[in-house]
Amino acid sequence: MEVDILEKGAILQRDKETFAVAPHIPGGFIRVADFKKLLDTAEKYNAAALKMTSGQRIAVVGLKEADLDAFWKDVEMNIGWAIGLCVRMVKFCPGTTYCRHGKRDAMGVGMALDKEYHGRFLSAKFKIGVAGCEYACNAPLFKEIGLTGFPEGWNVTAGGTCGAKPRMGDVMDENLNDADAMEMVSRVFRFFESGDWSPKVRLGRIIDKMGLDEFKKAVGV
Repeated sequence: MEVDILEKGAILQRDKETFAVAPHIPGGFIRVADFKKLLDTAEKYNAAALKMTSGQRIAVVGLKEADLDAFWKDVEMNIGWAIGLCVRMVKFCPGTTYCRHGKRDAMGVGMALDKEYHGRFLSAKFKIGVAGCEYACNAPLFKEIGLTGFPEGWNVTAGGTCGAKPRMGDVMDENLNDADAMEMVSRVFRFFESGDWSPKVRLGRIIDKMGLDEFKKAVGV
């Protein structure tokens, strides 16, 4: 087989024979016992390597197709959706939980957003970023929805993307509390989820086409 296997989260590798999978690790935070189980399971199925990804996951590289089902059963972790037209990630930093620079609870908000949105299928890939301070280590301005924490509250942006044609997100609102920031995320997400868009067209292109003022009206800003 020479294609990715979407339902198993399996990405075909360069050799056209083996696959990489990425168990879901919200925010990149994993319990020691779960990490050990991941290592033991990767070793059991003769993985070629483990890769620390930019999406706060640990990719297990070099699995045989015949071992994919058994791997997922043994590792007892959910699929991290690194492929497919869906919410690929909700990327967040330690925020006020651990980081001395944190201004807002990025872990709490990020975990809540991850639970709500990760893996939801859409017409294009979609990424969310949550940074607990203005240093914005995980680049929320370059995500479809970004939250950046300041002492006064969250700034929420929409339409960012990286890649071959990077675009900085547009500011939707500023100085929001946790509940209002999550409500803004919901508005932007519902707009994109419910629209009749062409496949693979990212949110930023839609904003550029309709204009920022019209987009804000559409999401109720």
